[in-house]
Amino acid sequence: MSFAADFLGYVGLTVMTLLPIINPVSTAVLLLGIGAHLEPGARENQVRKACVYASGILIAFLLLGTLIMEVFGISIPGLRIAGGLVIAFLGFRMLFPEPAPAMSAEALAEAQAKADISFSPLAMPSLAGPGSIATVISMSSTIRHEEVGARVIVEHVGVIIGIAVAALVCYFVLRAAEPLSHRLGNAGIGAIARILGFLMICIGVQFVINGVSELMLA
Repeated sequence: MSFAADFLGYVGLTVMTLLPIINPVSTAVLLLGIGAHLEPGARENQVRKACVYASGILIAFLLLGTLIMEVFGISIPGLRIAGGLVIAFLGFRMLFPEPAPAMSAEALAEAQAKADISFSPLAMPSLAGPGSIATVISMSSTIRHEEVGARVIVEHVGVIIGIAVAALVCYFVLRAAEPLSHRLGNAGIGAIARILGFLMICIGVQFVINGVSELMLA
């Protein structure tokens, strides 16, 4: 496979895998709740910073994924199985949501009083949550670390570009949070969440299958 095809493959795989897991629509709903007090310009600035922070968090876990595995003695199949279980669990929660407890007036006031909501809760844990972090670390394990040279760099750059593209999509979705909420309504947002939840379950199960297959072939 050529470097160009390898690069584009990792970009596409990263975007298609991360977007259902990040689920920017649910973050847009969160933004409407805790960012209603902000002026449009200030809200857009918070969204921009949140997407930058989320990209930085995911890229850091991508680059440090191998080190984390070595420090804790985690095998690649074990990581893929664990990541798949986490992603599938989050997908089940989206597909079969429990009634969310109403946020108390005190908790809502506290969230709205924060001058900066970009890092917490928007970037983490909403955009860069357990599922997306587990996915990025698992993708880091798929890069051929036994090789040295340009291909490893190309693969890492492909994933980084994919993370940036996913963050850019999240940015536009969050910017359109208010009109999106008016057009889709609660039923539309719930339907999208369930579709993304099903996709997450499929992704998680595939991760588990890949991990089990590697264990059997080892």
